Amino acid sequence: MSYLTHWYLYAMQHPVDTVWTGIGFLGQAVFGVRFLIQWLKSEQEGRSVIPIAFWYCSLIGGAISLAYVIHLESWPLLVGQGAPLAIYARNLYLIYRERARARVVAQWPQTPPV
Repeated sequence: MSYLTHWYLYAMQHPVDTVWTGIGFLGQAVFGVRFLIQWLKSEQEGRSVIPIAFWYCSLIGGAISLAYVIHLESWPLLVGQGAPLAIYARNLYLIYRERARARVVAQWPQTPPV
């Protein structure tokens, strides 16, 4: 029996496992795209930069992968996938906090003393 036939029969007998495997691949794909985004942005600017899309892909891909790991009930992978999510969220928070401060400064420029 060919590999594709075997895979098809397994998928038909275990559709939930096939869906979860797809979720796992999706999480890894979203997480992996972040490196491509970072590389292209760095090439565009001619220096090493980490764009905000990098952190969104990290957070979303990590969350999807975390859901898959929870389904697997694998504690070591759970810690490995769950712990960095706080760091990704914190980096996004810091970026938006800095942007908000920059908007306030732009609205209220300091006037030089007379």
